[in-house]
Amino acid sequence: MSNVRAPWRYDFVGSFLRPQRLKDARAKFEKGEIDAAALKAVEDDAIAEVVARQKVLGYHIITDGEFRRATWHLDFMWGFQGVTHTKTASGIPFHDEPAMIDDTYLNGRVSLEGEHPFVSHYRYIKSFEDANTAAKQTMPAPAQFLEQMIFPMSMEATGKYYPLPGGGVDMDALMADIAAGYKKVIQQLYAAGCRNIQFDDCTWGCFVDPTAEFIFGRSKEELKVLEKQFVQMNNMAIEGKPEDLVINSHICRGNFHSTWACQGGYDSIAELVFGGENVNAFFLEYDDARSGSFEPLKYVSPDKKIVLGLITTKSPFLEDKNAVKARIEEASKYIPLERLCLSPQCGFASCEIGNKLTEQQQWAKLRLVKEIAEDVWGK
Repeated sequence: MSNVRAPWRYDFVGSFLRPQRLKDARAKFEKGEIDAAALKAVEDDAIAEVVARQKVLGYHIITDGEFRRATWHLDFMWGFQGVTHTKTASGIPFHDEPAMIDDTYLNGRVSLEGEHPFVSHYRYIKSFEDANTAAKQTMPAPAQFLEQMIFPMSMEATGKYYPLPGGGVDMDALMADIAAGYKKVIQQLYAAGCRNIQFDDCTWGCFVDPTAEFIFGRSKEELKVLEKQFVQMNNMAIEGKPEDLVINSHICRGNFHSTWACQGGYDSIAELVFGGENVNAFFLEYDDARSGSFEPLKYVSPDKKIVLGLITTKSPFLEDKNAVKARIEEASKYIPLERLCLSPQCGFASCEIGNKLTEQQQWAKLRLVKEIAEDVWGK
């Protein structure tokens, strides 16, 4: 059912808790105790199982749970030439603990030679499509790729390969190379039969955070310029896509082991992003007060849908149905109900470690999303 166009009334972001056998296999692979073929066999089996669970629940979009990745974003970047990574010493600061994910930076100009590894990942998940389901491919947004390479800790490496005559980074050249690489990946996925792509984008969570100047190492005035460049970055990659290819964007504030990285409402970036980014829909985090009010939804252009992330993946406790329905009604004051959908605010395991809930609790969350959606919009 490759003509299923995301988002669905009840949807999800994409990542799922890794079963223990998959975590064990990856640990053995890292130690050299099993080879890549043995790891892939475990991945294939675990993906087949997680897809079956998605189907049993009645979801129309399926993903591989991101089971072949260490993180939601960095593995994708490692598929490009000019990108390298090393084990981190300090990790990325989150609210309660550091995210110990690899330091990722440039060791050359960004390019894509040959097929990106995610394309073969997609072919496997596509094999599970049927009359009721279609596969969705998730990947970090182009802006997320750009952000990774212009973080203060990455600027020295990036400046070596994209230098300006007077010092600093040639943003135009860097953005052009990233866009060219994404266009190739999008073309490869489309040729493999993909019609649903989701960009995952934490950049806007960084921009709205009170510490944004520190995060980016830029002044408020420089941040305003950078915001426009980030929208441009995403649109450059999308430009020229096939008409029947859906590209949606998931905006997040960090999701690691049930903790978070950023906070702040959408107000300051809403008009620029919701009105100017050329995606079909936005999956928006709205599971707690860190995301602010629904008022910024008034800036969503009329051609876009909004998926309200009202069910949290950070906690095992089930939300109250009536409270969630009341929030949907509140959001409908700013955007018509027919253009709204429902999902968890993020994935259940943006990194291998996963959030602090069980697989049983994970599936209970998704059952709740579907039940509420059918109550609100009908079956």
